Amino acid sequence: MDELSLKINEIFYSIQGESTFAGRACVFVRLMGCDLRCSYCDTEYAFYEGSKMTLSEILKRVDGFGCKLVEVTGGEPLLQKNVLSVMTELCNAGYTVLLETSGAHNIRPVDPRVHRIMDLKCPSSGMCDRNRKENLELLRARDEVKFVIGSEEDYLWAKEQIESGEWKEAVAAILFSPVFGKIELVQLANWITRDKLPVRLQVQLHKLIWSPTQRGV
Repeated sequence: MDELSLKINEIFYSIQGESTFAGRACVFVRLMGCDLRCSYCDTEYAFYEGSKMTLSEILKRVDGFGCKLVEVTGGEPLLQKNVLSVMTELCNAGYTVLLETSGAHNIRPVDPRVHRIMDLKCPSSGMCDRNRKENLELLRARDEVKFVIGSEEDYLWAKEQIESGEWKEAVAAILFSPVFGKIELVQLANWITRDKLPVRLQVQLHKLIWSPTQRGV
């Protein structure tokens, strides 16, 4: 039987810019392909650019960086079913594995050792209707939920999801991330503190360290 393979856009070593793991050195495995078209997407090059790599090639490349924190991202990683086996193999090899997913696909099959960082798409993304609400019932203690906020409407929508959702008690963190260049960080901070929301405000740290359009960081 042929070895498992994935269509990979890029594999690189950098500083984790988001989530509760922000600031840590991390290996990123970016998969090719996405079925969403968010208005603020900053990785459109991953929609179509990539090449096939086998499981052993991926593991060898990741191992070469000497870092035990790995994020599987995209694009949308869960579009490629073999990613489930690849994440399991990374866990078996002793890696701490993060998964960045849009929330539009079923997260149930993901290995329970993986830290699932799942979006809930806000109205300005244009993809709000793609949120898979069934995923909220599957969230657990090591998972994180991210809202990308581009407007006051987005903020109020996210606030409503949190206040009305029992899922918030299950997760490790709720992340509010401003759309880069679209909304002032201080504005979002003021709204959060005014409403005393139980969230973590995050910036895309890598865009502050390097150019916002630079790849491989």
